[in-house]
Amino acid sequence: MEFNNQNSNQTPNPNRHDGDQNPGNMPPRPPKRPRAERGIRIVYAFWAVLMVGLLFMQMWSGGSSPVQTNWNRLKDMIVAGDVESITVENDKVAKIYLKEEAVERYRQMPGYKSLPEGGKHQFTYNIGNPDIFREDLKEIGSKYEVEPPMPDYTYPTNLMREILSFLPTIFILLMIFAMFRAMSRNSSAQNGVMNVGKSKAQVYDKDDKNRITFKDVAGHEEAKVEIMEIVDFLRKPEKYKELGGKIPKGALLVGPPGTGKTLLAKAVAGEANVPFFSISGSDFVEMFVGVGASRVRDLFAQAKSKAPCIVFIDEIDAIGRARGKNAGFGGNDERENTLNQLLTEMDGFGSNSGVIVLAATNRADILDKALTRAGRFDRQIDVGLPELKEREAIFGVHMRKLKLAEDVNVEFLAKQTPGFSGADIANVCNEAALIAARHDKKAIDKEDFLAAVDRIIGGLEKKSKVITPAEKRTIAYHEAGHATVSWLLEHANPLVKVTIIPRGRALGAAWYLPEERQITTTEQLMHEMASLLAGRASELLTFGEISTGALNDLERATKMSYAMVSYYGMSDKVGNRSYYDSTGQSDFSMTKPYSEQTSVMIDGEVKELIDKAFEMATTILTENREGLATLAELLLEREVVFADDLERIYGKRKKQLEAEAEEQRKAEESGAENGSEASGAEEGVTPAYTITEE
Repeated sequence: MEFNNQNSNQTPNPNRHDGDQNPGNMPPRPPKRPRAERGIRIVYAFWAVLMVGLLFMQMWSGGSSPVQTNWNRLKDMIVAGDVESITVENDKVAKIYLKEEAVERYRQMPGYKSLPEGGKHQFTYNIGNPDIFREDLKEIGSKYEVEPPMPDYTYPTNLMREILSFLPTIFILLMIFAMFRAMSRNSSAQNGVMNVGKSKAQVYDKDDKNRITFKDVAGHEEAKVEIMEIVDFLRKPEKYKELGGKIPKGALLVGPPGTGKTLLAKAVAGEANVPFFSISGSDFVEMFVGVGASRVRDLFAQAKSKAPCIVFIDEIDAIGRARGKNAGFGGNDERENTLNQLLTEMDGFGSNSGVIVLAATNRADILDKALTRAGRFDRQIDVGLPELKEREAIFGVHMRKLKLAEDVNVEFLAKQTPGFSGADIANVCNEAALIAARHDKKAIDKEDFLAAVDRIIGGLEKKSKVITPAEKRTIAYHEAGHATVSWLLEHANPLVKVTIIPRGRALGAAWYLPEERQITTTEQLMHEMASLLAGRASELLTFGEISTGALNDLERATKMSYAMVSYYGMSDKVGNRSYYDSTGQSDFSMTKPYSEQTSVMIDGEVKELIDKAFEMATTILTENREGLATLAELLLEREVVFADDLERIYGKRKKQLEAEAEEQRKAEESGAENGSEASGAEEGVTPAYTITEE
């Protein structure tokens, strides 16, 4: 139960100093580019500037151009004596040069205003045949002789014009070359443009010295036993073949995130001592059509060449979602093509090929039925959250490299982390080491581990948060209400500690140790709901008003009550009905599976359950107002109160008294001679605590 802070703001630290390289809030310097890459960029920039410059020079120099003329006009110009010389280029075009005094005169005529200045030919004439052109000149009595073209050293020359005409093509080719170079730099040789359809799977060879075995995987004993059959087949396939048995082609590892599904798959490959192909489901998805299916084919082709081996596909739900679900709302044909190819490959290779497919997901309910049918993924192996003894083993694995103090008790830490996955426990160990190093300790002690657990669950402690005395008093009575009701109700989760130290967005919190339950009754759920609402009830009873601090409590209580009515059928009016689809095939978010009258009935039942739980909490707090005030004042004084303090205020819980009475009865029955030994054997192990999903 958290006391929420609705006005929490985070501001940057103006005095931040990240070493000598980055004082204050100065942004970090970007890394320098490699010298070869800078050189290529300079070359590209030079070519771009050169092309633009040449184009501008051509436009500047080509402001006027020669005028195409015909024979009659040329004959008139020759007869008038305006022509200075005539040259022929390539035996096809005659260049007509006018006298300087004639150029200005012709420019005054309509159609000749754009004649070039003197020194350049003003007219061009297509001569057709050079011999006939010479004869025509003689017939009109021309004294001009056709001269060969002189080299034109003025800009732009003919060669330069040819270069300018090819510049756009050269520039486009350079851009294509630069694009391919960039793509090849950002991809490895295998993942380049030419190898886009190749598999991206990482291959761990059987001769790898750092391979993982079951000794490196703590907990999951049941999963190990179930998956050992696959290891045994890869080691000794002959004993199965002789009897005509067929090993499952695939196994699906299902469990919450961080429970060790990938680690377990690597351990299978390490135990079997065979090659291990590892790839993520998202590696098959590309923007190019057909790439995913091509990578699936290449992956299985490589696997067959190295059989016997294991192919592991992590997060297979990226490509294995049910086809046709929610059709018309953004379907992905490429993903479905990839899934079809995977189905074909899994059903295509022979049962004795030695290729076994393992896959991991935390969303098995959304996978396509064709993928999980017999003959493909024949079985599902549950990799759930670890129990108490499994958490002890996981702590032992991650503590091997830590320098621990003498007061560190692995069993105690395992009890403080119910519902933690293997990844969470690894994070606890790492955070404890960081906290101990921050306080300049020589070893990691118990308090460091507890601080790490608090930080992971509740967030970083906000020592700088300003809280007024009135707000602090409200928070203390709010959390004291949670602690009191949960301690006095029989089926509420046992309390570990209560704190009013701000962490994350919460200004205070009560920490519980969820009991191990396989099923939950209506009375147990009502007790949990009453402990959730006890914080607000304490505020109303003590101060006569309520605050916004109960947001998280109200949210959880509302969800729990709706689940009781619409999922578990714990309502007399609604009856034995459940509107929950565990298969995930129905989309209740779009349409409700019940009428409006039923919806009104459900809302009424939810309100009645919440009111009943709130009344239960108010009654308990009213009967124990003195203890509530004592606990709240103790919280204001110490900020953290543990279960021992509540035991001194309210006495032992009913379940604790019953457990002690049962222990005494068993000790008496075992006999005086071996009573203590038998009692230690039976009662020395504390049952594991887990968080149920009910």
